[in-house]
Amino acid sequence: MRLDQICCLDDAVSRRVLEDYGAVFIAADSVRVPPACVFSGEEQVRAFQDAVGICAATLGGVEIELQPVAANALLDARDEARHEGFEITPRGGVEAARRGFDDTLRLWHSRIQPALDYWCVRGRLAPERADDLRRLAPCEQVSAVLELEVEDIFFSKDFSKSVLYSVAAPGTSQHLSMLAFDVVEFREPAVRRALASHGWFQTVIGDLPHFTFIGREEQQLIAHGLRRVEADGQIFWIPDV
Repeated sequence: MRLDQICCLDDAVSRRVLEDYGAVFIAADSVRVPPACVFSGEEQVRAFQDAVGICAATLGGVEIELQPVAANALLDARDEARHEGFEITPRGGVEAARRGFDDTLRLWHSRIQPALDYWCVRGRLAPERADDLRRLAPCEQVSAVLELEVEDIFFSKDFSKSVLYSVAAPGTSQHLSMLAFDVVEFREPAVRRALASHGWFQTVIGDLPHFTFIGREEQQLIAHGLRRVEADGQIFWIPDV
């Protein structure tokens, strides 16, 4: 796979998305990966999800939806974790797995709007500039927000780090490809081992509950373009770009 086939490498936003969320593109052939770094809108997301098929699975009393192979692997990981005395349950209800474009847009705004207010109150942003940001189209807003983060004006939930470590930009979430699952028990080593043994790995530094279905064995990941990073006492596999 060539990087320029999935992302415009001259575009700062696309490049950043690839670096932060691009692990999904090396997933096994048994699943379908997104057609590009950024989905253009709800229509493209829905067409992709319908084409790959949606499989429902119930965990912790919540019905979540994933690509069929990913769902089956998650259920197998849950069974393995149960043998160790642990459950694997969805964090955030149904949104722990499949999401639509509008879901990612809503979650994005849930970070951006409070942050704009926060920085205006502290005098780091002029109200006029904040209003201009609110009126931007999503793709333009993402670019403007990342530029402000260079000035240490952050848009994460606690205003201390990049917004992309708190929420994916609209159209970029791995949840759109139905290959991501947020886990309540992410701190339990036995749970992480069970997930990894069935192809599920943490791939977004800073988003600890988030696991991505790669569908490969851990020892294969480096050969397929990922590198191992330890952070917050846990192991993440991120694109080596």
